[in-house]
Amino acid sequence: MARVISRCPVCDNQLLITELTCPSCGTIIRGKFELEEFFRLSPEQLGFLRIFIKARGNLSEVQKELGISYPTARSRLEAIVKTLGYEAEEVQQERQVNEVLESLEKGEISAQEALEKIRKLREGA
Repeated sequence: MARVISRCPVCDNQLLITELTCPSCGTIIRGKFELEEFFRLSPEQLGFLRIFIKARGNLSEVQKELGISYPTARSRLEAIVKTLGYEAEEVQQERQVNEVLESLEKGEISAQEALEKIRKLREGA
């Protein structure tokens, strides 16, 4: 059986499932169903994830099995996190710091306000 595609080959938007069929009794269900998040992953990403799970989350083991560097393994894992729609906390914090700096640059806030906001972000407040 062919693998389910999750992106439109014309416009690259997310596809919806509109029909489900039971192969045993022939029941057909029609509607709009979203694909599970793991369908967003490419075959290569799924392969990496399988090895990652087999290695129980140990990136050093993953890099050894795949014959890649540790930074490459980490980068691939980060790409999977992003594809699944989960944003790593440090990426989110970096984005928020950049927003504060942009506000400072535009003159919307003072340097003191920017410092306070960045301190609060780094403290997790």
